Amino acid sequence: MRAAREASAAKAAERAEERSPKLRVVSGRGSRRRWSSAGPDDRDPQPFGRVVSRVSMDRGWSSRLTDATVLGRWPQLVGPDVADHCTPISLRDGELTLQAESTAWATQLRTLQRQLLTRLSAAVGPDVVRRIRVVAPSGPSWRHGPRHVRGRGPRDTYG
Repeated sequence: MRAAREASAAKAAERAEERSPKLRVVSGRGSRRRWSSAGPDDRDPQPFGRVVSRVSMDRGWSSRLTDATVLGRWPQLVGPDVADHCTPISLRDGELTLQAESTAWATQLRTLQRQLLTRLSAAVGPDVVRRIRVVAPSGPSWRHGPRHVRGRGPRDTYG
């Protein structure tokens, strides 16, 4: 009886050893060791979306990607009617800036602000867009860039 138990224990140990990954020495330039197994491994091919999400999380890009999602998918997020009459300009610190096509649409967007926030939070996630600032269309400007020097401006060059 004891011999049968020992034989059974030896077979169980052999099966466990077969299931566990084995260390394999690869000969070549330098010997290095690699794990070899039939199970999934980090070296296996991965779906592209999974790799991109892992890299974005590791490098801290996930907030920028969600911001880009809002700006890139604007017509799908808010619908074609609203998207035809306004353009998203920027999304910084949870504040989405929209430029309306006309002053009437600027007023309409201000009244639709709650519904737009609800749609955006459902589609992209909460706290991505916390505020919406609507900017009315403006006339042509000679200013280019965020800084300005006081003076007569471009009229000085017209002789």
